[in-house]
Amino acid sequence: MNAPFRDPAENDGLLRHFYRDWRPTQLARIWNAAFAWASGLGLTPPILLTLQTRDRGGGRLISTVLAPVEYEGRRYLVSMLGDGSQWVQNVRAAGGAAFVKRGRTRSVTLIEIPTAASAPILKAWSQIATSGRKHLPLPYDAPFSAFEAIAASYPVFRIDPAPS
Repeated sequence: MNAPFRDPAENDGLLRHFYRDWRPTQLARIWNAAFAWASGLGLTPPILLTLQTRDRGGGRLISTVLAPVEYEGRRYLVSMLGDGSQWVQNVRAAGGAAFVKRGRTRSVTLIEIPTAASAPILKAWSQIATSGRKHLPLPYDAPFSAFEAIAASYPVFRIDPAPS
């Protein structure tokens, strides 16, 4: 389990068809693949990008659409589905190596942020990720202390350029 509580998105009329027990359903996987393709081409709103990670089992590229957040001049990714998210597990297995795609593909290194430092980034992300924040057990305008209380359940990664 990714959090000590049920995924709040499962209570949403439409989203409950896309997520069960902190995992995407078959419908969500099909939708996400099409959406990742469109996002990678730059056909979605600029707030979105496609993250590509190597599948830790077979090495094939897996694409996921995410909403990066800018915080104190740096860009970050937040896992709305917690530690169990496939992209999180793939990034950890690859030592942070990944690709971001929005029109063109760039090699990046994702640096996991310690839980103690991730709450302000999580709060900032909840302000911009209108769909993703439905997975949080609190509203986007909750006090900072509430984000500190749930930060351990939502991994945060800083996007750095990959070393040359």
